[in-house]
Amino acid sequence: MDFLPIFLNIKGARCLVVGGGAVAARKAGLLLGCGARVAIVSPELGETLAAEKAAGRIEHITARFEAAQLDGAAVVIAATDDRAVNEAVFRAAKTRELPVNVVDSPELCSFIFPAIVDRSPMIVAVSTGGASPVLARLMRARLEALLPAAYGRLAQLANGLRERVKKHFTNPPQRRIFWEKMLGGTFADLVLAGKATEAEQYFEQQLAATQDGPPMGEVYLVGAGPGNPDLLTFRAMKLMQQADVVVHDNLVSPAIVELCRRDAQRIYVGKQRDNHTLRQEEINALLVKLAQEGKRVLRLKGGDPFIFGRGGEEIETLTAHGVSFEVVPGITAAAGVASYAGIPLTHRDYAHACVFVTGHLKDGTMDLDWDALARPQQTIVFYMGLLGLPVLCRELVAHGMPGATPAAIVQQGTTNRQRVLIGTLASLPQQAQDAQLKPPTLIIVGDVVRLHDQLKWFDPAGAPDVGSWKKDA
Repeated sequence: MDFLPIFLNIKGARCLVVGGGAVAARKAGLLLGCGARVAIVSPELGETLAAEKAAGRIEHITARFEAAQLDGAAVVIAATDDRAVNEAVFRAAKTRELPVNVVDSPELCSFIFPAIVDRSPMIVAVSTGGASPVLARLMRARLEALLPAAYGRLAQLANGLRERVKKHFTNPPQRRIFWEKMLGGTFADLVLAGKATEAEQYFEQQLAATQDGPPMGEVYLVGAGPGNPDLLTFRAMKLMQQADVVVHDNLVSPAIVELCRRDAQRIYVGKQRDNHTLRQEEINALLVKLAQEGKRVLRLKGGDPFIFGRGGEEIETLTAHGVSFEVVPGITAAAGVASYAGIPLTHRDYAHACVFVTGHLKDGTMDLDWDALARPQQTIVFYMGLLGLPVLCRELVAHGMPGATPAAIVQQGTTNRQRVLIGTLASLPQQAQDAQLKPPTLIIVGDVVRLHDQLKWFDPAGAPDVGSWKKDA
């Protein structure tokens, strides 16, 4: 982030605006709306600010800007059409370490004004860091439509009930869980429908029915998909926001981990080749331990938890220890990566079947049913096969597949770092070596690969930045 999003309390504080025109009037209006004492520095005032002065709502300093006028100010805004004056305001404010905003000049700002959705006491602010104010305003318009005006009433009502909840629950996590239930369910629906009395009655019933004490722990086994945050499910996003602890793999992109609740504890348990942070049995035990401590645990796994994710082993352990759990499927790498690479896994002219296989090497070999894999009109998708690529290509050819069979390898598919190599069983190992590919990768073998040039649609340059996976992820 280039700017830290914060909300300033400027009630009663003196704020200085340099400029007397329409832009200065808009900024002064925002400051007045927050309870600030506003002083305007300008030889002349436009119509709006002149009316504010006549009403006694602003102070007018009839002069050109001088650094001494900053004395006693809490916030400074330069809103003139004179670049030299604006730069002078910036320099003087910076010398005094005062927050300063120069309108339409991000390089001369220590803070910027976001586009604001006002549902007081709830405020939503949207900013592009000055890169595109129009885009921020468009996003604000969308949020205005999504957030009914009654959200302000909901926030006020919740504020009035906070002490009741605080006294009822001595355990802070239990308070948070109760509020999540209220604000994400029937209580909020009643308030937003204008039924405040019914909402308060429902609140009282739920509070009385909920016992004080440590919360019951549970585990959410969530598929994070192939890497692109846009491919997460709604259910995954909801659980990512309410979990107390996030236990995540190395195949989960950093951008997805960042979407989890900010104050949640994060534990990395990624298993890389020849470098297992925790053995699978230790991960299983960790999930049980955290849940038994009363925590809501998000087990975040790349792709889908039940497709080469060892999710079944983890919930077997949870079941054996009586731990409550939920499984949220994710888009598995085969489906997501193939789609973004423009390679359909099945096609009536090329493949009537598709097989998912782990290409992980053990003692330099792969223990697979090669005869079953080397069948015609079948697509084979190899997970975790980069290291063993020469072996799997050699074995498929040895068991009857032509060396000219089309094959593809995709690195970090669905993301802004996606790379696609198209070749054959004979050529792909050398191509991958020359390209210096790094995991995570997916290998697709079969005639459907011929469709890549015709069906490729995804431009990685336009995808969200997912950050860098851990080494050898």
